[in-house]
Amino acid sequence: MAEKFIIEVEPAKPAKDGKPSVGPVYRSKFAKDGFPPPIEGLDSCWDIFRLSVEKYPNNRMLGHRKIVDGKPGKYVWKTYKEVYDIVIKVGNSIRNCGVEKGGKCGIFGANCTEWIISMEACNAHGLYCVPLYDTLGAGAVEFIISHAEVAIAFVEEKKVPELLKTFPNAAKYLKTVVSFGEVTPQQKDEIEKFGVSLYSWDEFLQVGSKNQYDLPLKEKSDICTIMYTSGTTGEPKGVMISNNSIVTLIAGVKRFLESVNEALTMNDVYLSYLPLAHIFDRAIEECFIRHGASIGFWRGDVKLLTEDLGELRPTVFCAVPRVLDRIYSGLQQKISSGGRLRSTLFNIAYARKLQYLKDGCKYHEASPISDKVVFSKVRDGLGGKVRLILSGAAPLSSHVEAFLRVVACAHVLQGYGLTETCAGTFVSLPNQFDMLGTVGPPVPNVDVCLVSVPEMEYDALSSTPRGEICVRGDTVFSGYYKREDLTKEVLIDGWFHTGDIGEWQPNGSLKIIDRMKNIFKLSQGEYVAVENLENVFGNNLVIDSVWVYGSSFESFLVAVVNPSKQQVEKWAKQNGLSGDFNSLCENSKVKEHILGELTKAGKERKLKGFEFIKALHLDPVPFDMERDLLTPTFKKKRPQLLKYYKDVIDTMYKDAK
Repeated sequence: MAEKFIIEVEPAKPAKDGKPSVGPVYRSKFAKDGFPPPIEGLDSCWDIFRLSVEKYPNNRMLGHRKIVDGKPGKYVWKTYKEVYDIVIKVGNSIRNCGVEKGGKCGIFGANCTEWIISMEACNAHGLYCVPLYDTLGAGAVEFIISHAEVAIAFVEEKKVPELLKTFPNAAKYLKTVVSFGEVTPQQKDEIEKFGVSLYSWDEFLQVGSKNQYDLPLKEKSDICTIMYTSGTTGEPKGVMISNNSIVTLIAGVKRFLESVNEALTMNDVYLSYLPLAHIFDRAIEECFIRHGASIGFWRGDVKLLTEDLGELRPTVFCAVPRVLDRIYSGLQQKISSGGRLRSTLFNIAYARKLQYLKDGCKYHEASPISDKVVFSKVRDGLGGKVRLILSGAAPLSSHVEAFLRVVACAHVLQGYGLTETCAGTFVSLPNQFDMLGTVGPPVPNVDVCLVSVPEMEYDALSSTPRGEICVRGDTVFSGYYKREDLTKEVLIDGWFHTGDIGEWQPNGSLKIIDRMKNIFKLSQGEYVAVENLENVFGNNLVIDSVWVYGSSFESFLVAVVNPSKQQVEKWAKQNGLSGDFNSLCENSKVKEHILGELTKAGKERKLKGFEFIKALHLDPVPFDMERDLLTPTFKKKRPQLLKYYKDVIDTMYKDAK
């Protein structure tokens, strides 16, 4: 019998008065005697930083790579105390501009030392930190400034021109703009026309130098940040997150890591590259600050990420599946180009270690010799010190997760959470190979239940419980800013309804299998749960990404596929087809081959007839944010995909009949 990592705290409820049935309420077994108590004196995000400055004043806190003669050098560090002194100056200057507790402060730009300093200045003075991010487009930056009534904004130097595009409308609220670097006289002239002051970073530090402002009292219930989520439909929603949510999350993460013998310490090092504008990275960095650990920033270019990893040598690496997919493809290419002997040796070592892990062997005992001889090169590629790799924001394909668990010489954990649940709500456990493909059990600070969704035939009371994932606890958000109507739709009796469909596994881990909103009806009246199908079809080496579509006027499904360049070229070579990748994507034989792979996957998973793909289009260019096809967390924007590929879809339907 598999060990179970959850405990039941409330019984299931049958369907009643038209309301669907609800499965039992569970929590982590690491919270069997109750959730972690609040930490004495830790009531706000400011306390997290303040207490670490007292405890670890000389620890390295924030680092960046200095560019010397055009070349990146070593990481240069500021200590906790040095950062604190600048934060106090920035806070005084903000107050000098007339922004008081409860005021809104925007931060716009890539992760850097000044980003965290601005954020901590907001924390110090009880301001709402409002990240602005341009992957939502210029219109969205203007929307957030006006909607949140942002009074002061800190901006990366190269983003200043972009911020200028939001005027004159933004000037109704925004009165002060501070660059993380320099500003030009022209920019000053341009912005002053709208009655707005613009400062360089160094100028701004002097603005409040004559005044010392007292720090206001901060309550647990105070909002510390409004994070606008990109929403796959409609305009961005401002998720209000309180001090209490973040403090509770940190206590839960601490309990979780201690329970699996992976506690964070002040010697841990983190590479900051996932956007601080999103809750995933913000929450992780707060955890690191809590422990007096070190955060080094990347240079902002994904192609140079491995170089930054090599220089910083982090101990914890957080990633989104897209980054891990890229690492996986790079490693696959290296293996296949390393000559027959090397790839045979690799494959033998891989198969052997995989088997040991499946048999329940602990990670570091599964194959220490292979780790040293074969897999250490992979570890070195991540800097050589990584002990935890955490994937979040979107589902990680099982084949990539299994591969990394074997070769990365670190624990690979997959987590799940939303901005509304303050990021980490579930996370898989180290040394539990049977949690592959799941997001693990709940973190020990929330209660979770599944609610049946009869129209999708998901039953929370069946022997394989499935239903909408609902979360209750102090990490849950305080509501959508100025949108009581939307808040009421998802926050019901203290439970946050995520809109995601989960399935409990026998060991108490959860598998995300679907999304409620992504259902459509085909012309014969059959409902299709599209995300589930994309997971089935996408779990194939030849496919990097797949978007499935069904028109309610048609009886069958079509798909647009981003094929794997490496796999397509390999197959073409074996089958005597010539041409570059773009022309291979047009080739009918390649299309037939990929359609055959999808059909095979559908048969293996026993899909219903109408769930099979009848026609497909191959796009050599991956779905991207530039064409507005993905959100910043790489979720598909279905309405936009439909608009973009409309002609392709019409042609597929016409030709397939």
